[in-house]
Amino acid sequence: MDVIETLDDYGKPAWITLMIVSFIVFWPLGLGILFYLFWSGRMGCGKRNGWKREQMMGWQNTARTMRSTGNNAFDEYRADTLRRLEQEAEEFRAFLERLRAAKDKAEFDQFMADRDKDPDPGANTVPATG
Repeated sequence: MDVIETLDDYGKPAWITLMIVSFIVFWPLGLGILFYLFWSGRMGCGKRNGWKREQMMGWQNTARTMRSTGNNAFDEYRADTLRRLEQEAEEFRAFLERLRAAKDKAEFDQFMADRDKDPDPGANTVPATG
């Protein structure tokens, strides 16, 4: 493990250099190092440093987990602003839902109007003579 700690001290460039040299010398070893780098999170894509669910959910979770800055006026302003943004986001989601419902209704009404124009679709066909 001493080699891993030494490479960690040098950072990502050392790991990338080791991986490239390993690919040149013996490609399966380079591939193994590449998998290890992603699995261990040393490249920011694995378990340790990867995206967490809270980070992917966006600013809404950030508002709940923010700590006090020590300035009460700013903390109140920030809390009010975030509450207002959450309310606007909810209103926008409701607007989009109403918009989708109106579009669905218009499409359905158009379908019904087209269907009512020709109540018996088989009546206009010419019977086959034989």
